[in-house]
Formats: sequence, C-alpha cells, structure tokens
Amino acid sequence: MRLQSAFCFLLLWIVLLPVAGLASPRVVPSLRVMSYNIRLDVASDGPNRWDLRKDRVAGLLRYHTPDIVGVQEALPNQLADLAAALPAYSWYGPGRDDGQQRGEASAIFYRTDRFILLSKGTFWLSATPEAPGKGWDAAYPRVCSWVQLRDKASGRTFYHFNTHLDHVGATARREGTALILARMQQVAGSAPVLLTGDFNTAPASEPYQLIQNSGRLQDTELLTQTPHYGPEGTWATFEVAHGLGDRIDYVFASAPFSVLQHAHLTDSEKQFYLSDHLPVLAELAWPGK
Repeated sequence: MRLQSAFCFLLLWIVLLPVAGLASPRVVPSLRVMSYNIRLDVASDGPNRWDLRKDRVAGLLRYHTPDIVGVQEALPNQLADLAAALPAYSWYGPGRDDGQQRGEASAIFYRTDRFILLSKGTFWLSATPEAPGKGWDAAYPRVCSWVQLRDKASGRTFYHFNTHLDHVGATARREGTALILARMQQVAGSAPVLLTGDFNTAPASEPYQLIQNSGRLQDTELLTQTPHYGPEGTWATFEVAHGLGDRIDYVFASAPFSVLQHAHLTDSEKQFYLSDHLPVLAELAWPGK
C-alpha cells in the first residue's frame, strides 16, 4: 500500500511539473520615472542657492529611487555634483548654448544597474534643430535630449525624451512641442516612449493638448490606477508659505506602459522646497511577455 501511494505521488508530480513551469511568467519590475526642474545655480538665490541645497536634492533622489530622471535647468557644475553624489546613475545631456559644456542642460539620469545606453541625441527647439540657437519668439535657446535604453532584465528597449520649453514665447512653446513630437516619430518609430519636462504651460494650453491628442503620449497623472498623491501645482517658488502655482511639469508615457502611481513630491526643509519646482514621480507598469 505504501509503495502504491509513493508511485501515485511520483506520477502526479511528473504530470504537474510542466504545468507549474508554464504558470511562472517573467516578472518585470515597475519603472519609476521622475521629472525635476532642479533650478539653476545662481548666486542671487541667497539661502536657496545650489551649494546649500545640492545635498538635499541628491538625498531626495536617493530616497525616492527613480530608475530614470529628466532634470531641467542643470548647469555643468550641478550635473557634476549630482553625478558624484549618485554613483548608481549615469547621465547624458549637453548644454543648450553650444551643445557641449555651456548653458543649462535637459539631462537624463538613469540607473546603470538596470539599463544599458544604446543611443542618444539632442536637438534644438528651433527652425534649425541641429544647430545651437533660439527658435521663434523664445527668450533663450531650448533643447530636447533623448536616450534609448535597454532594460537588462527583460531585454526590451524604450526611449526617454526630456525638455524645457520657453517661459516667454507662446509660439516657441507650441512649435517646440510640435517639433518634439515629429522628432520622436523619426527617432523612436513605434517603440515605447517617455517624455518628461518643464513645459511652462498648464493643461488647458495648446502645447499640452498637442501632446494629449498626438495619439502617442498621455499624461500619466490622468492614467494613474491609484489616486494622485500631493498637491496639483508644481511651480513652487521655494517658499512653502507662498503656495503653489500651475501644474507645468509632466511625465508623459506611450503604450504599453500603464500607470500604477503618480505624485508631486513636497519634500522641504525649514519651510523651503528643495527647488522652485516640485518633482513629478510616476511609477509605470511594463507588461511582460
């Protein structure tokens, strides 16, 4: 009887083993994406100048552990400071003034333990996008930088575009957005895409609507499966007591990403935010195959 029971158990194990193997699909980690205007390094910021807050900005990034971050207004010394403080990340983003080391960058930081950089590029938001310079009615040169990354765990690839639209020129914001969407199609084709940035424009604006109606990208705040966390505005002016302005910073995503969580982070110290913008953090699901 005992021998018969052992035989039956062995037979059942042999039958169920292939089924158990099929029932174990690959688990793909979520993707934590951040957009953060870190405010340029300018001495006139006084108690909010970069050398007094750089450690707190780096600490915010370490604590919230984004996998990929699009930063805006980053000067070369600020990029160097963040790179030194965050050895788990590599980055790409030339300066907007000369395409090298001069001026603010719209740089992208990414975790090297998770991603492999496949390609990269930068273009100017102007009628001559390959050459440094201002476009339309912009007050300053504006760029969009992008990277193509491969996820080491799954082998799949995606593109991340990061930008900072002009704060003065309405035409520059509209035309710059249209250029980004056109270049995105040229560079990324039908691949999954992320777009982060300080767009200096509210959700009711034409640039925002161009993105939302592009058929490619959607505002991750509108897609989150759990309620948005934090205030609605992202323009902060450093002092908590001043309140917040419009929502002008965004994380947009294409299919097949879905949005698990979305937040505007209000980390502060002694009633001062760490920048004059709040960081935007979206956690995305990337369905496995």
